[in-house]
Amino acid sequence: MERQEILEQLNEIFIDVLDLDECNLTDETSANDIEEWDSLSHIQIIVAIEKKFKIKFTSLEIMKWNNVGEMVNSLEEKLK
Repeated sequence: MERQEILEQLNEIFIDVLDLDECNLTDETSANDIEEWDSLSHIQIIVAIEKKFKIKFTSLEIMKWNNVGEMVNSLEEKLK
């Protein structure tokens, strides 16, 4: 799966989970950039990603993420 396609699917997940009208994720997007993205919604986002892509992340992987780009990197590794 192409990186851009992953980003587009993550964008849909963020819109759904965070109840946003629109969202334009980039590799640099972080929780500081989206007001609705707090610790509780972060867990909901992760669960939605795992369900959508049929994968599981370890706590260690999740703790390393500082932005959406790092999240996409983890997803790319899992989807190989």
